Amino acid sequence: MNKIQLIHPAGKKAISMDKKKYDALKELLLYSLQNTDRACFKDLLAEIEKQLKQRKIKLEGKLEWNLFWVSLDLEARKEIARDKSVSPHLYSLYSH
Repeated sequence: MNKIQLIHPAGKKAISMDKKKYDALKELLLYSLQNTDRACFKDLLAEIEKQLKQRKIKLEGKLEWNLFWVSLDLEARKEIARDKSVSPHLYSLYSH
């Protein structure tokens, strides 16, 4: 199994994840954010669950937990942004 080490935006210890799972979730998360201006985690999770079913992709483990870690990693890599000034936090594509 090919693993990727994730990074945390606050520099904390992060998990490693199966690369195929990471790549699938990253693609779906970025795709979902391209189709909306901003979205909360719950809405992103629902959209990604729908996309996984449509594309007939099965992933091991708890989707919510895995998506949370991928979102932290993408935030740390400055691919997505999280607005913490509102509750719930809103995610968007990172604008350079």
